[in-house]
Amino acid sequence: MNELTAAWRGEFPGLEQSIYLNTCSLGQLSRRSMKAMQRFMELWQRYGASAWYELWWGELADARARFARLINAQPHEIAILPNVGVALSVIASSLDYAERPEIVVTEMDFPTLPYQWMARGREGAQVRLLHSTDRIGVDLDAFAAAINTHTALVATTHVFFTSGWIQDIAAIAELAHNRGALCLVDGYQAAGQLPVDVKAAGVDIYLSGGLKWLLGGPGVVFMYVREELIDRLEPTTTGWFAAKEMFKFNPVRFERADDARRFEPGTPAVAAVYAANAGMSIIEEIGPAAVRARTRELVADLAARLRAAGLAPRLPQDMDRHAGIVMLPAAQPAQTVAALKDRRIIVDHRPGAVRLSPYFYNTEAENQAVVDAIGDALASQGAEDGP
Repeated sequence: MNELTAAWRGEFPGLEQSIYLNTCSLGQLSRRSMKAMQRFMELWQRYGASAWYELWWGELADARARFARLINAQPHEIAILPNVGVALSVIASSLDYAERPEIVVTEMDFPTLPYQWMARGREGAQVRLLHSTDRIGVDLDAFAAAINTHTALVATTHVFFTSGWIQDIAAIAELAHNRGALCLVDGYQAAGQLPVDVKAAGVDIYLSGGLKWLLGGPGVVFMYVREELIDRLEPTTTGWFAAKEMFKFNPVRFERADDARRFEPGTPAVAAVYAANAGMSIIEEIGPAAVRARTRELVADLAARLRAAGLAPRLPQDMDRHAGIVMLPAAQPAQTVAALKDRRIIVDHRPGAVRLSPYFYNTEAENQAVVDAIGDALASQGAEDGP
């Protein structure tokens, strides 16, 4: 067994209960995160509301700092929110659509991105949807043609959730900035499994959360906002956490915080922050580069085994631009996933395909077991469809 995998499998007890190639939907629960959530409950019981001042405020600060380190940002550039939808809502409420009404998104982005601005048509927002010619990526030329002096924001994804394609976010950010637009990147399928450097990329806003590759579960999203941009954005979707002097509880005057906390509308889910902090500590300890290297090995191995079994995963030619998501076109993807679940194999499906996502804690033997199970499931479906 791979040395990294062997060192960490014991940290994830769920791997003893199933073969799990579904991190792109939900990361495995670690012993660290379980202990962290237990600690949160013990502190809640012991301290009550005073835990806010004595302990929880520090946990929030630790989480901002840890995520900042993972993406090469500064802690004061990080906001904590409950999910991407809320984070996008805060950013969307900061924009003026009068002179620059257009928001550039792609059909490969997770729908939360286009939905946010489709819902803001009454405010003047106009969505420009870029298409993919191969269901894997979107050409940079399409971005270049779409971005113009009417573009307020390019809002797109670092790693596409239905192909694993890694976008060149530095190039996209440059295209946006050359036309005076901002660049927002949804990094939910990237941070954790890939090294991320928001400063090198030059993006304005970067989002990720604990749910998937950061191994922290649902309920918390981290949003980077470039330092020079913070005081230029004045969200109207807001709350008491966004106030500069929040504990003065002043109902007469609202002054936004000077740092990224101005993008935090309300009280965060502290239990989720404890879990996310613990999950990120694992990625930080291993190192994103090592995680990336091991995941690439597993993806290459899985693809080879699928092809050896006569199957045709949908993958790019340039595997350097591919992350840990393998799409296998299938006529009945939901039925295939259900058949695998009966064998205690957890994968997922998206329209027209079975979605597989090995991570550093998986093994080549698990890859083979999944391929064998898919072959059996497809054979069974073929028999059912036969004469």
